[in-house]
Amino acid sequence: MNIGMSTPDYSHLSSKDFHDVYEPAEDTFLLLDALEKDVEHLHSSRPCICVEIGPGSGIVITFLAQLLKSMAFFLGVDTNPKAATSTRRTADQNGVHVEAVTSDLLSALQPRLEGSIDVLIFNPPYVVTPSEEVGSSSIASSWAGGKDGREVLDRLLPQVSKLLSPKGSFYLLVIKENKPDDIRRLLAKQNLTSQVLLERRAGPENLSVMKFYRDPTLCS
Repeated sequence: MNIGMSTPDYSHLSSKDFHDVYEPAEDTFLLLDALEKDVEHLHSSRPCICVEIGPGSGIVITFLAQLLKSMAFFLGVDTNPKAATSTRRTADQNGVHVEAVTSDLLSALQPRLEGSIDVLIFNPPYVVTPSEEVGSSSIASSWAGGKDGREVLDRLLPQVSKLLSPKGSFYLLVIKENKPDDIRRLLAKQNLTSQVLLERRAGPENLSVMKFYRDPTLCS
């Protein structure tokens, strides 16, 4: 890592909190490492609006706020109201300001956010599960992805290009079972270039963080 940022402190969250909110794990930490690896781009793009979908404990959006040390607006959007509360608490614990709202993906905010998100982050429910587990009221909804682990993600993908600003970047965590090449092709149709920032094996899972953005050299 270039600057050796510490993981945000989440000691204020207890095991009771993690009954309802996804506890930081290898996928979370890989996403932190990927953002830190891309720190030069993040700083040079001077983002104004940064959004994480499904922040859970809030450590990723908090980490980004610490990394940028800027006047950007940081927002966490989670379908779980307890995750929104945890995100605000984690930001406060680490001395940064993050707004957190409850919404199904960005449905409550999309008209106002279209074309304005400079940094969009999503660690979706990616585990391949029966479809009926997707969107349940239990903690399983934080990882249950249904068919190909894509049922939640596939609802967002058609909107990505509309949401990103001209300089925007989309950071997405996936596993091999999510068919990353298919995701790359889908977003290429929206004129978004892709690269894999980091990969890591965690137990049986092959984790990757992909970055999607508009390549100015390919724009007409």
